Amino acid sequence: MSEFPKDLGGHNGYMPRRAAAPTIQTVIRDKGQITIPSEIRKAAHLDEGDPVEFVVTSDGILMRPRKTIDSTQAWFWTPAWQQREREATDDIRRGRVTTYKTDEAFLHSFDD
Repeated sequence: MSEFPKDLGGHNGYMPRRAAAPTIQTVIRDKGQITIPSEIRKAAHLDEGDPVEFVVTSDGILMRPRKTIDSTQAWFWTPAWQQREREATDDIRRGRVTTYKTDEAFLHSFDD
């Protein structure tokens, strides 16, 4: 078996659609179960319990990771928070920021 690339490139380290990669084979077990080879799990950043989805395409069967957002981080992805992130990015881009050289200077700014 040839060595599988450690990083397949593409979005979030997942293999781009038409990337050339070595073929790794496995077999379908009882109840339709398959084992995803460790090289692929590592390259695709898949862990036990991660959800995946299957799509039948004209080229074959595509399996895609469906990572979910950790519940302790879900607030960051709410529409309201993302809007505030865009506003903050725009403020930084336009130079609408104040930089303080010390913690004391920052805290003193609240007294003004």
